[in-house]
Amino acid sequence: MALVSPFCGSPPRHAAERGPTPGRKNVMRLVLIGPPGAGKGTQSSRLAAHLGVPHLSTGDMLREAMAAHTPLGDQARAYIERGQLVPDELVLNMVCQRITQPDCHAGMLLDGFPRTVRQAEALDAYLHGRGTPLDVALELAVPDDEVVRRLDKRGRDDDRPQVVAQRLHAYWTATRPLLDYYRQRGLLRSVDGLGTMDEVFARLLRALGRSSPHCS
Repeated sequence: MALVSPFCGSPPRHAAERGPTPGRKNVMRLVLIGPPGAGKGTQSSRLAAHLGVPHLSTGDMLREAMAAHTPLGDQARAYIERGQLVPDELVLNMVCQRITQPDCHAGMLLDGFPRTVRQAEALDAYLHGRGTPLDVALELAVPDDEVVRRLDKRGRDDDRPQVVAQRLHAYWTATRPLLDYYRQRGLLRSVDGLGTMDEVFARLLRALGRSSPHCS
């Protein structure tokens, strides 16, 4: 029996017919997880371009939905304008709607999402219901002291030491169980996030069993 996400609703009928061709080797559905300052944005964009799949950032999707005044965007705006977090249900519905678009049929890269086990379970239920399960969860591992150094060097208002400490605590509180969740399912691959952008990118490709003529 197909699993169904309680947030995203039932997968579209005949989803498998509209999805990737069975056995297609270049299909890749993955998530990239890492702490603030790990370089997820840069590496996600580069990796998505290399794989030929869309780079899906929930932050970007929220901004686009609000700018377009979609029903989900208007609902999210009400929370954001009150300084509140957008509820899981809205974010998950937005993601589920986005991944049904034609450009995601050959795969997708979710940047920093899901952030909790609850989100991961709902996403997995929806993807399995569509017959398009997640392939890989990539962890971009960077030590906390390096995260603090990078964010301090960046010098933004939300990179003050006390704020950084709070962000790291929140990240690890939510993410440690998430890493265990994917590890138990045999999907987790951890990559050392220290080094140059090219070095880290080459490690990410190797973790996916791929190579690039520009990376060694």
